Amino acid sequence: MNPSPHARHAQQPGAQSRPVPGERTWPAVSVVMPVLNEQRHLTDAVGRILTQDYPGELELVLAIGPSRDRTEEIARKLAGEDPRIVVVANPTGRTPQGLNIAIKASQYSIIVRVDGHSLLPPDYVRAAVETMEESGADNVGGIMAAEGVTAFEKAVARAMTSKIGVGNARFHTGGEAGEVETVYLGTFRRSALERVGGYDETFTRAQDWEMNHRIRQSGGRIFFTPRMRVTYRPRPNLRALAKQYFHTGRWRRVVGREHQGTLNLRYLAPPIAVLAITAGTVAGILGFWPAWILPGGYAAAIVGGAAVEGRGLPVSAWLRLPLVFATMHLTWGVGFLTSPPGLGQPTPAKPGEAVQ
Repeated sequence: MNPSPHARHAQQPGAQSRPVPGERTWPAVSVVMPVLNEQRHLTDAVGRILTQDYPGELELVLAIGPSRDRTEEIARKLAGEDPRIVVVANPTGRTPQGLNIAIKASQYSIIVRVDGHSLLPPDYVRAAVETMEESGADNVGGIMAAEGVTAFEKAVARAMTSKIGVGNARFHTGGEAGEVETVYLGTFRRSALERVGGYDETFTRAQDWEMNHRIRQSGGRIFFTPRMRVTYRPRPNLRALAKQYFHTGRWRRVVGREHQGTLNLRYLAPPIAVLAITAGTVAGILGFWPAWILPGGYAAAIVGGAAVEGRGLPVSAWLRLPLVFATMHLTWGVGFLTSPPGLGQPTPAKPGEAVQ
């Protein structure tokens, strides 16, 4: 994975790219990646970044959390092979802290956020910079293109790219380019991040949505383009998927509490479904038979939806799709309904402990 001689020369201290007369000048870009327990995907993810078809300078800052696998070993090996990679420590292992640490350690005016299990297409950075320049937006992003390997992962990927599974968010299901509330990952102007104070480190989940809300509140714009398409690897089993959506639901309610007026029907549908199914089941058990139409209707809807959305999937993945839909909807809803009022609030410092 050694870079080309040209790439190495471009990264030497004090080296300047010499623009050819008549050619445009491409801005230098910093890619930031918080990483924790990603030995399975890290080498591929880094390789996709370092081989970007981008004419400008590029650096990659890896913020490594206290992983239980070989993630740090792999990261430092990769850094030793390519001077464009910078490795910094993220002692907490949490995503927003890792992002802020990596951004602080980066040097360029455009910040591309990437996750350790995301695989960029070759033209991702070029498309991001061109879209940012054309739109004037403070943050641009594209499609979270979920792709699975196993039958279960393929079912999850199909659910995550369907309106039945995740609603009408363009970064999940696609659509025309335009202004949106939030995008997947994102390519930011450093000036916008500095204007709003970076990522809110109390948000261990939903930090993207919360950050984009503050950028919009400060007068900035968030822009979606289908040109930016990132391969995303779904959770590998039902337990991991349920945990992901449960905590996503909990933290989305925190965003709603923190920023009044940001909840709409798309976010309220899962908790409403949980309440209706629970009420119908309890009433049915108590002898009010018409109430069974609520849980029965939901079950029929997801089976029918899976029959339509699952077309083209292997049979083994198709059969798993109703269970995946139900897991995503219901765990998200339960997480939203059980979100503790104190979640997302700063933890008071202990006596004698310094406040960061």
